[in-house]
Amino acid sequence: MAKQFILTDFVKCALEKAVYDKLEDGTYCGRIPLCPGVIAFGTNLTRCENELRSTLEDWILVGLKLGHTLPVIGNIDLNREPDSEPVKAV
Repeated sequence: MAKQFILTDFVKCALEKAVYDKLEDGTYCGRIPLCPGVIAFGTNLTRCENELRSTLEDWILVGLKLGHTLPVIGNIDLNREPDSEPVKAV
C-alpha cells in the first residue's frame, strides 16, 4: 500500500500549475494563479522554482492556521475537517 502525503501532493499539484516569466533583466518571476499572492522571484529558473515552493508552503500553513479557504487542487481539498480525532498538543 503506497503512502499518501496530502500536503506534499498538494504542493506538487500546485507547482505543476505554476507560470514562469523571464523578466527584462534576465531574472525570473513565478506565480501560481490558483493561489492568490503566491509569487516569487529568482536570478535563474531553479532559484525561482525553489522560492516559489517555499512561498507556497508558507502560504498553505498560514492559510490553514488562520482558517482561510484554500483552493482545491488536484482533487485535494485541504478545507475538509479531519476524519480522525485531533491530536492534543503536548
